This record gives sequence, C-alpha cells and structure tokens, in this order.
Amino acid sequence: MSLSCSSPDGVAAFRAFLKTEFSEENLEFWLACEEFKKTRSTAKLVSKAHRIFEEFVDVQAPREVNIDFQTREATRKNMQEPSLTCFDQAQGKVHSLMEKDSYPRFLRSKMYLDLLSQSQRRLS
Repeated sequence: MSLSCSSPDGVAAFRAFLKTEFSEENLEFWLACEEFKKTRSTAKLVSKAHRIFEEFVDVQAPREVNIDFQTREATRKNMQEPSLTCFDQAQGKVHSLMEKDSYPRFLRSKMYLDLLSQSQRRLS
C-alpha cells in the first residue's frame, strides 16, 4: 500500500471510504504521525506528541486506534521523553492493519472505481 500525500484526491477518497467503515481514525493517526515527524521545535514536539497520544493512542481516546496492548504501552513509555520516532511502532501497526484490511477493500469499492474512472476520463 502506498499511503502518501501525493494524491490529495486519493487520500480524500480513502478517508471518505474509511468513514463509511467507521475506521477513519486509522488514516487520521497515520497522517498525524507523518506531520509530527516534520516537527523541528523541541517545545512543539512534546506538546504535539501528547496531543496525538491523547487523541489516538490512549485507552478511551476520542479517536482510539486499534493497536495491541504491548504497542500501546510501549508508546506510553515513549511519551516520557517524546522523540520524532515515538509513534513509529504504533504507526507501523496501524499501517499494516490498513494495508491488509481496509486498503484492499477500498481498491474494490465503488468509491475508488468511480475515482479511477473520473481520473481516466480527465487523461483522455
């Protein structure tokens, strides 16, 4: 699966598809982690890390991602001294989940096939 921000239409379509499956938090978390890795200010890094953790990773987070206990706890420990890599393990688990589950279904969905058809018409 190639999740990149190079195709805003593709990201938007995948996000819309995930909303229909009630799992858009996975993509939102993945994108938040990608944006987080671009942080250069140490002060901002700590506050952003805690915001991402509280929004997506913590138990009962408003947009809690589906990760195993060990990954959640390892990420919690990483919050003691946040770094640009503190979400790597959790982000990898979420990426793998989307790659094996949501993304293949998206590629077979009417939503994706319609997007592909529109794209091909624009090119011809």
